Amino acid sequence: MTRKSVAPVFLDAEAVRERLSAIDVMAAVRDAFLELAAGTGTASTQTVIEFAGGGDAIVYPGALERRGLMAVKVSPYLPGRSPAVTAWTLLVSLESGAPVLLCDALALTTERTAATTALAVDALAPADARCLAVIGCGPIGRAHLRYVTPLRPFDDIRVYSARLAAGDPIRTAELAACTPDARAAGSAAEAVADADVVLLCTSSSTPVVELADLRDDALVTSTVTSSLAACEIDAGAVPHMAVYCDARSAAPVAAGELRAAAASGWSTDRIVADLAELVAGTAPARPGGRAFFRSVGLGVEDAAAAAALHDALGAPSSDGGPAGA
Repeated sequence: MTRKSVAPVFLDAEAVRERLSAIDVMAAVRDAFLELAAGTGTASTQTVIEFAGGGDAIVYPGALERRGLMAVKVSPYLPGRSPAVTAWTLLVSLESGAPVLLCDALALTTERTAATTALAVDALAPADARCLAVIGCGPIGRAHLRYVTPLRPFDDIRVYSARLAAGDPIRTAELAACTPDARAAGSAAEAVADADVVLLCTSSSTPVVELADLRDDALVTSTVTSSLAACEIDAGAVPHMAVYCDARSAAPVAAGELRAAAASGWSTDRIVADLAELVAGTAPARPGGRAFFRSVGLGVEDAAAAAALHDALGAPSSDGGPAGA
């Protein structure tokens, strides 16, 4: 008997934003990394497609076999068009092979990126961490503030961006609405001085902080993935920190400063642990000194966020039942 085909749910950007408050992205991403640790999840490396006419697209595949789902996110960069960057996630049932959800993934990407960093901070930051620094106050930076500030008793929160430092009223209002207790710093060096945790949330292709400006035991996180050359710390700093990443199979291939450090003789074998090991509790204790967590974005994170969104809809798999949108 042939099963009845059900059209996948389609959600545009507005529909996704309306439903974000109904999902726990951090819990979903944590479960995804537990699947990776158990061997039932797949964290494939990104694929970058260069277009002859300019621009590119990054493809992020991932699978959550325990959930019976896989996803592919495609994020084109098309310079000269508006918007230049878009992102779409397709969620597919591993039981039927049919799509169950297609959604605009820009907001979901922001959320899953911040949630991934938050998991690392929760695993690596000292329990008594009180000073938090964030470099960058765009959507990614503000999302990091929302996810990370509840994790520790932070009572000194500093944020630096060029627009904030210049007194831009829009950025100032956005920061106040996001985290009223945060204050704008006049420079990156001022922001990170004596900070226990430093969150780098820019799209920079050059270092935004200096190793010498960081306290000796600071935890630094970076998420920049705008290009293979992108880096928010100098590659020369990598050998002087305990390095962690979202996935051993992906970060050394896609992270600019890790690639550059490896080309200069640093071995990726020195990565202390990845996020699956941290979440599963199998990572060794964090050594003394500075630590660096580098994430590059994984399709398994996109699968987790999209699956959580699909669950919140009350939508079924492709095997039958109503498909609400």
